[in-house]
Amino acid sequence: MIDAELRRSVALLAASGMSAREISVRLGISRNTVAAIIQQNGAMPRIVRKNKVELDEELLARLYRECDGYAQRVHEMLVEEHHIEVSYATLTRRLRALGISTLPTRRAAHVGDTPGAEMQHDTSPYTIHVGGARVRVIASMLYLRYSKRRYLRLYRRFTRFHMKCFFHEALTHWGYAAPVCIIDNTNLARLSGSGKHARIAPEMEEFARRYGFRFVCHEIGHADRKAGEERSFRTVETNFFPGRSFDSFEDLNRQAFAWATERMEARAQTKARIVPAVAFLEEKPHLAAVPEGLPAPYLVHDRGIDQYGYVAFDGNYYWVPGELRGEAKVLEYADRVDIYQGRELAWSYARPAEGVRNRRFTPEGIPKPTHGPRNCKRPTAEEEARLRALSPSVGAYLDKTLAPRGIQRHQFVRKLFGMSRRMTTELFVRSVERALRYGVRDLETLERIAQLHMTAGEAPVQPVEFDEAYRDREAYREGELADRPDLSRYDSSHGKE
Repeated sequence: MIDAELRRSVALLAASGMSAREISVRLGISRNTVAAIIQQNGAMPRIVRKNKVELDEELLARLYRECDGYAQRVHEMLVEEHHIEVSYATLTRRLRALGISTLPTRRAAHVGDTPGAEMQHDTSPYTIHVGGARVRVIASMLYLRYSKRRYLRLYRRFTRFHMKCFFHEALTHWGYAAPVCIIDNTNLARLSGSGKHARIAPEMEEFARRYGFRFVCHEIGHADRKAGEERSFRTVETNFFPGRSFDSFEDLNRQAFAWATERMEARAQTKARIVPAVAFLEEKPHLAAVPEGLPAPYLVHDRGIDQYGYVAFDGNYYWVPGELRGEAKVLEYADRVDIYQGRELAWSYARPAEGVRNRRFTPEGIPKPTHGPRNCKRPTAEEEARLRALSPSVGAYLDKTLAPRGIQRHQFVRKLFGMSRRMTTELFVRSVERALRYGVRDLETLERIAQLHMTAGEAPVQPVEFDEAYRDREAYREGELADRPDLSRYDSSHGKE
């Protein structure tokens, strides 16, 4: 666009008698443009949009009220119902100009990238394939704002204890911590309030003090206050998960550790091409050094050592060698399980792999005990496999019977397997086929079916016949339309007679 000063120069040169061609050469603009400016006497033309949309203030106010203040819905109604073609940006600008939008969008205050100023933490749920199965996981990410360093770990569930373990693992790996950790208002560290009025849970406040930082909640609706953290999760979705396979949960976290602490630290970040490993060397003098030897977070659980020396914890059984029996305390760490009796450490075990349940653990190099734990659950996979091998109809019966939730699966399978051992295979299969046909799930009824087959001998048991058209009978229709009986005398509110 030709500015006003240049336009005036063209007009003055033309008035002095200079040709349009010479003006074009001297000023470096086209002759057509010079001719247009001379025709306009050097004035700046006013450009009026031909397709400008006029938005009625009363209409906007009414729609805004009807849509409960949601501008996106107001835009939809303008376009679809009132046939007013207007962009969403124009609508929101008009709402703000008229003062109709009472809660305008306000960006968080800009915070410069100062070395050692802050770090950010958040979690995000994902559903991914682990070991060939779809698993819901929770990703926990710690992010250094200035140097762009990341620390990533994934969990099946994420509690306050897991949060402590994550921070201990990440900060001891880095060896340094920023004085402030920005979190959102749903974080496990928050006790009550929000934003600058948020109260941090006392135990989390004390925990953070050990490592030389404090938690700070951003204002509600200002997730951009920790935009680096939010962008990091986007990078996880687009860069870490795609094209990778995970054999187990442990393999998932091994790859996550290598991706965050090796690959991403050596890769240039942002438009400024910041390499986190290099930027961290500059930021390190401004960070607080994490003291060495800080105790790892743990939880205390009251348990007992049974008569066979086993301690039940988290679905597994840990054997304590020796004669120790009675009450005990289990200290749960992120990577191990310590068993104490009194103030003495009885034994320590490494935490089993994620998802391992109903397993017995004994110390290596010591003969295994002859007895199992007192309350160990017995799986029924072997019994179920033998039942299914008898006949496809038995497998179909198990699928149909065990499908509903809440059924005591193991108890049912054991009883059914015991029944199969008390009768011939032919009799058992015939009984199950009849139970499958009539939807019988009760094992006592199944036994009576077997007795019926035995009483009938070689003659086949005839199926039960009934008239499917019973709903068309006159007596059925009369009863369907009859008045409901008065059962109030049986109501407990009337008392006993």
